[in-house]
Amino acid sequence: MKLMTAGEAMIESAVANGVDTVFGIPGAQIYPLFDGIYKHDLNLIVPRHEQSAAYMAMGYAKSTGKTGTFAVVPGPGILNTTAALCTAMGNCSPVVGLTGQVPTPFVGKGRGHLHELKDQAGTLRSITKDAFTIDDPAQTAEVMNRAFDTAQSGRPGPVTVEMCWDTMATEGTFAAPASASTRMPEPDISPDSIKSAVDMIAKARKPMLMCGAGALHASEEVTALAELLNAPVTAFRSGRGVVSEDHPLGLSAVAARQLWDDCDLLIGIGSRLEMPYLRWGNYMQYERRPSSGPRLIRIDIDPDQMEIFAPDLGILGDAAQVCRALHDQLLDKVSPDPDRTEQIATAKARAWSALQGVQPQMAYLDVIRQVLPRDGFYVPELSQMGFTTWVGGLPVYQPRTYVEGGYQGTLGYGFPTALGVKVANPDRAVVSVSGDGGFMFGVQELMTAAEFNIGLVSIVVNNHSYGNVRRDQQQGFGSRFSGSELKTPDFVKLAESFGVQAYRVDSPQALKPVLEKCIALDEPCLIEIQSERGLESSPWPFIHPQGPLESA
Repeated sequence: MKLMTAGEAMIESAVANGVDTVFGIPGAQIYPLFDGIYKHDLNLIVPRHEQSAAYMAMGYAKSTGKTGTFAVVPGPGILNTTAALCTAMGNCSPVVGLTGQVPTPFVGKGRGHLHELKDQAGTLRSITKDAFTIDDPAQTAEVMNRAFDTAQSGRPGPVTVEMCWDTMATEGTFAAPASASTRMPEPDISPDSIKSAVDMIAKARKPMLMCGAGALHASEEVTALAELLNAPVTAFRSGRGVVSEDHPLGLSAVAARQLWDDCDLLIGIGSRLEMPYLRWGNYMQYERRPSSGPRLIRIDIDPDQMEIFAPDLGILGDAAQVCRALHDQLLDKVSPDPDRTEQIATAKARAWSALQGVQPQMAYLDVIRQVLPRDGFYVPELSQMGFTTWVGGLPVYQPRTYVEGGYQGTLGYGFPTALGVKVANPDRAVVSVSGDGGFMFGVQELMTAAEFNIGLVSIVVNNHSYGNVRRDQQQGFGSRFSGSELKTPDFVKLAESFGVQAYRVDSPQALKPVLEKCIALDEPCLIEIQSERGLESSPWPFIHPQGPLESA
C-alpha cells in the first residue's frame, strides 16, 4: 500500500493502463492530478487551449491504436474539449479525458461554485461513449480501469472521468501500482453467420470490399481475403491504407465508383459505408436499409450498427477474426474472375487521370506524396486540399498514416491533431495541411510545437477565405460572399515570432525542396502556400458523383 492523494491514484491507474503521455493544462480543481503526473515523470505536453489537448490525444490515439489521454479543469475547461470529443467519437478514437468537479457538497446544488455545471457527466455522456465519476477514492483504480476498457472495447471512442475537488486532494492508502485493466472479451462470432456469408460470397461474381476504422488493425486479413476473391478494396476516410492503394486491388473512392454499378456484393468491414450509400446516393434521405445497389454484408463489432443501417447479412465480431474465418472457409469454394484484374487497373487509371483536373490541389499533393515517406503521416483538414484527398488525391500506403476527422467535419482539427500524431510517432515524418481559415482555429499551438520541439511540418494554404463556403456562395447565392472572405496574417512572420522555422512558396515546384528540407530538419516548421482567392477547382463532383466517370 502507498500513501498518496486520490488525484495521484488516478495517474497511477492511468500508468498501469499503459499511459506514457498526457496532454493537459493544470488548474485549481486538478492540482493533485498534475502533481501525480510530475511524480511519475510522464511526458506532459501543455497546449495553449483545452480543445487542442483533446485533439492531440485524438491524434496520438488514431495514429497508434493506443489510448490517448488528456487532462483539463471542469466546467469551461472540459466544455472546450467537446468539439474534439465529438470528432473522436466520429472517427472511433480511444481517448480518456481526466477532469475535476466542484467540491462534493456543491454537486448539483446550483450555488455557482467555480466552474460548476448543472450536470457535467450527463452533458459529456451525450457526446461520448461514457462519462465516469469517482465518488469514493477507494474505487479509483476500478473506475479508471473501466474507463480505459470502455475507450478501447468494441467500437473505440472517447470517455471522461471526473473527481470532485476535495476528493482529489484527499490522502489515503492505495494499492501501488494500481492493477491494470482486463479488456472485455470480443463477442463470439456466429458460425451460422460465417456459413451464410461464405455462401453469399461464393455466388458473387463481382464483389467489392469497403473498409473503415474498424479494419485498421486487420490489414493482413483483409488483404488475404481480397486476394483470394480478386476483389477490389476501397475506403473513404478512416479505412484508407488497410490495403495499400498501390496494391493491384487497393483503390480510391473515385476508382471504386467506376466499378460500383457492376458490383453484385459489397462487404463492409468496420465501416459505416457513408461513401456508397450517402455520398453516391441521396445525402438528404435516411434509409435504414439500402433501397438499391448490390447485396450487402456488414462486418462490425458494434451491434447497433446493424440496426442503424441494416445489411442483408450482419456478422458481429472483430474484423481480423471474421476476415480470417471467411478466408479459410472460402479457400476451396471460390473461382475469382481473372478479368477483374484488368478492370480494376483500368478504373484506377481512369480515376487518377480524371483527378488531375482538380488543380492546383493535385499538383501540390503529388509533390507531398513524392517527398513523404511511405510510413509518414498525412493529416488533412476541412479544406480544398483535404477534400481532394478524400477521394484519392493522395494515395495512402499503410493503415493509420492518413489521420482524418471522420463524419463530424470539424473545422480546425487538423493542426492540433497532427501535433499529437507527431508526439506519438517522433521518429516518423508527419505533415499537416490546412487552409488559412482552419489553421487559425489552433494557431496558438505553434507555441506548443516550439516549446516541446514537436517536429511537425505544417503546410498552410493561404487563399484568404473559407474556400468551400465561398464557392458555395458563388455558385448558389449569386456571389453574395457573406463571411467567407478573410484577412489573414503574414504566416511566416507569425510562425517566426513563435520560434518556428517558416517558409513561403507559390508553386508545387517551389514546395518540393522546402518540404524535403523541413522533413529532414525534424523541427517545428511552417510552410505557407500563397494561393489566389477562388483559384481552386472543386473536388466535390468526385465526392458526390452522379455516376461513373464515363457518364458524368
